[in-house]
Amino acid sequence: MDVSERIAALEEVPTESTLLFRVTNDEGETWEAILVASDGADGSSSDCDDGPHDGCGDDRSAERTGGTRLSCWLNYCQHLTHIKIDKGSGAPMRDGELVCANHGAYFDSGSGECTHGPCEGAYLTALEITVDGGDVYLTDDEYSFVGEGPIEDDGDLTSTSNVKI
Repeated sequence: MDVSERIAALEEVPTESTLLFRVTNDEGETWEAILVASDGADGSSSDCDDGPHDGCGDDRSAERTGGTRLSCWLNYCQHLTHIKIDKGSGAPMRDGELVCANHGAYFDSGSGECTHGPCEGAYLTALEITVDGGDVYLTDDEYSFVGEGPIEDDGDLTSTSNVKI
């Protein structure tokens, strides 16, 4: 495994929340991504056969000790893609589902499918990962690991939507 693509040690991935990190795509854009662990006993899907989408498949997840499944998703809601699921302190979860706190959308942590809310039926965008030697690695051909934590911003929350130019 390429050490530069190591996301975290397996034991660092929380089971009741998410681990936030940054990636870049082939165009050089930086995105946030999240790792989430699910054990399948909490209602989360172990696979999906609902048709084509970005969200699932065994090649998009890795098994963890004790049967816990790891999944990796880009950190944005499918309802409004500028809304982050993990806002920097771990995503809220309920019964094995990620919860978008803004509009109440629920996403199955194993398949990425929105099971409830304004984007029901949509899927989170999956990133390919693997576990090797107790570490989790990003193995997606379209993304490269940048580092842990959120994207740094300048803290300017000023809206310019009503400014004439």
